[in-house]
Amino acid sequence: MWNRKAVTLGALLAVAGVALGMHLQRMVDDDARASLEKVVQAFQLINDRYVDEVNTGELAEAALRGMLQELDPHSAYIDAESMQRVEEDFQGSFEGIGISFEFIEGINGQDSLTVLSVIPGGPSEDVGLMAGDRIIEVDGQNTLGFESIDVQRTLKGPKGSRVSINVIRPGIPGRIPFTITRGKIPLFSVDSAYMIDPETGFIKVSRFARTTYDEFRAAVQFLQAAGMRRLLLDLRGNAGGYMDIAVRMADEFIGDNAVIVSQLGRVEGSQQEYRSSPGGLLETEAVIVLVDEVSASASEIVAGALQDHDRGLIVGRQTFGKGLVQQQYELPDGSALRVTVSHFYTPSGRLIQTPYNGGNREDYLRLKAELHDRYSLLSAQEVLERFPDSLKYTTTSGRTVIGGGGILPDFIVEPDTASLFLREVFRRNLTNTFARRWYDHHGADLRDRYGEDQGRFMREFVTTLEMWNDFLAFAAKQGLTIKVAASAEEGEFSVADAQKDRAFLEARIAARIAVRLFDFRAYYSIMHPEDRTVQTALTLWPHAKELAQ
Repeated sequence: MWNRKAVTLGALLAVAGVALGMHLQRMVDDDARASLEKVVQAFQLINDRYVDEVNTGELAEAALRGMLQELDPHSAYIDAESMQRVEEDFQGSFEGIGISFEFIEGINGQDSLTVLSVIPGGPSEDVGLMAGDRIIEVDGQNTLGFESIDVQRTLKGPKGSRVSINVIRPGIPGRIPFTITRGKIPLFSVDSAYMIDPETGFIKVSRFARTTYDEFRAAVQFLQAAGMRRLLLDLRGNAGGYMDIAVRMADEFIGDNAVIVSQLGRVEGSQQEYRSSPGGLLETEAVIVLVDEVSASASEIVAGALQDHDRGLIVGRQTFGKGLVQQQYELPDGSALRVTVSHFYTPSGRLIQTPYNGGNREDYLRLKAELHDRYSLLSAQEVLERFPDSLKYTTTSGRTVIGGGGILPDFIVEPDTASLFLREVFRRNLTNTFARRWYDHHGADLRDRYGEDQGRFMREFVTTLEMWNDFLAFAAKQGLTIKVAASAEEGEFSVADAQKDRAFLEARIAARIAVRLFDFRAYYSIMHPEDRTVQTALTLWPHAKELAQ
């Protein structure tokens, strides 16, 4: 029987070739034509002659991945199921009930589906769903043992369709039924925007999606109305996204007709230079950009443009080093090829791509890790001295910057070294679990007291000594041996060990409670006093102001 996935590789390549504008009749390269015919013949031989029945869909996907693996680490094949999630992430919305969720331990090892937070203005908030609610049934189906794919399958759906759920709310007896009409749910890429102090605004951007530029402008205007005179832009953990969105964001900082980024490829149309336009929202303000080893691609375009034009001080750790531009081509079954079509260069001419050998991603990432480990404990000046002159470039005002492996910050902040006690707390996820259990018992009181007033929560909420002792007792119940004695044996910890990390852990517990009470944007403002990179950046405004002037 015919199977939609069971397409011969020849047919797949032919159809994909149309999508890519690579009609076979226009391929004048005899070597390329012969190679293609060889692949098709091999596929047909395997399909016709192999001893066991062949899943031709899987074989075709393996062939695609194998071809791309010979190119570079960032060209990729994305199957149809994964492609749907990618589109949602970067288009900036999906259709569903509007919650973020987590799984908590349940009976017989089967996890329970729990509401982590409710998206403001979404369908779930409209009907009264709350953080901490355990969703035990969806359209009559028991959710015990659900996995993420089951949540997507049952709770997502077309706008206007309905879903019935039953929840258990801690402290409330019995089941609570809800019927929710699904809607279009925004996926925000500006995770947080608030004033750190009367002069300093903070904006956290998690990815460069279709809506990011509009979100960013709205955040800037909100902060400027609140008195912002300088901006801390956090691109840590931001692995990139749409190149044009990064260009538009960088344009808000840079004066008229300056190069933001250029790209150079082999084929016609892949060479392009992007320049700034007049009237940006942030052309005179002092700016510090926070980056780390995950900041990549579009994040590096923004950081590189601001560094090369001396418009922003870059603080943190050396970035990922992805200077390749991919173009995405859809295939007939909803899957896609993401193919590298050009390199991008910062305004000073830097190619910040880390060297690679074909598409061996494991070796590529290992090399990156080695580079980051090698430089993380050095100053920026010490790193500069170790680079050859061939990789050194000059900014607009004559500062030296480097290419060939990411954006080197102007000020390097070495990573925090977690204590053994802290590592064990993280490994067991104790702060999050404790915060959730504490919220189960006190959530109603918190909602009555703070409502939607996050500012009041920030000013008034404190983790008391009683709460700290409760956390230590909880950690002990979860298998962490904590002794009152000043010293502890191997595998044990003393109360003094815990006390050293108390401020950080209390902030983390409060932040996790705030996520449930408000949403994830509340997390950053609570954790910043314990964030070494943020605290270092706040001491560097004199340097940033010099650049701005």
